[in-house]
Amino acid sequence: MKILPTEFDGQSIRRVYDENTEIWWFSVIDVVQVLTQQADYQTARKYWNKLKERLSKEGSESVTNCHRLKLPAADGKNYLTDVATAETLLRLVQSVPSPKAEPIKLWLAKVGYERMQEMADPALSLDRARETWQKHGRSDKWIQQRMTGQETRNKLTDYWSEHDIKKGSEFAILTNIIHQEWSGMSVAEHKDMKGLTSHNLRDHMSEAELIFTALAELSTRQIAQSVEATGMAENKTAAKAGGRIARQARNQLESQTGKSVISGESFLPSKSKK
Repeated sequence: MKILPTEFDGQSIRRVYDENTEIWWFSVIDVVQVLTQQADYQTARKYWNKLKERLSKEGSESVTNCHRLKLPAADGKNYLTDVATAETLLRLVQSVPSPKAEPIKLWLAKVGYERMQEMADPALSLDRARETWQKHGRSDKWIQQRMTGQETRNKLTDYWSEHDIKKGSEFAILTNIIHQEWSGMSVAEHKDMKGLTSHNLRDHMSEAELIFTALAELSTRQIAQSVEATGMAENKTAAKAGGRIARQARNQLESQTGKSVISGESFLPSKSKK
């Protein structure tokens, strides 16, 4: 997942983009803080807890649709925080009497529109990503490999979407199968090895890890296309086969170099690593 802070009326609102499910998640407390015009974060948190309790008693689906993800706090540490999609937030906004309600609804709609623009013109998304990676000190070589890998990834997910694979959990299952096959570990295990929490694993891969991930996903797509794989069962088979091809190439490289392709290194600041 990629954490991207944004602002509304000068106030930071944390948001996370899950590339596997292609969903934006926003910090509920940050939005509530804007709506209630509270300068103190803890006061806003208490307000949200009371509102959440009331809505739960009323049987509101808005509360059940909220999730919890680790987001960075003011002290630099990551804490589990209630998050919601723009659609769920639009419903929650109705429950908070505030002069900021309408402006923030328009802001949420704008965020959704920007995503629609990126879907219509992927170059916009790539340009924004390139700027972000440059700000974080990534080399031009790394950025090019990351973008090439993302293009390969997009072609695979496009195929899945067109062949009865649902965005979200099914995308994540197939992605994990591919990763497990080529790397020998799950996505979660690889993230843990690098000391990552809510971060996007690919944003912290080495050049070699990016290349083998791309090879695994390219192989998976081409195998799936060759047999016109449709549905989870057939695409799971293609995912395993594609991942194995990348694993064989990885094993050959490691036998020649004596070095593991899988790395515990990341781009996290030293103090954030485990």
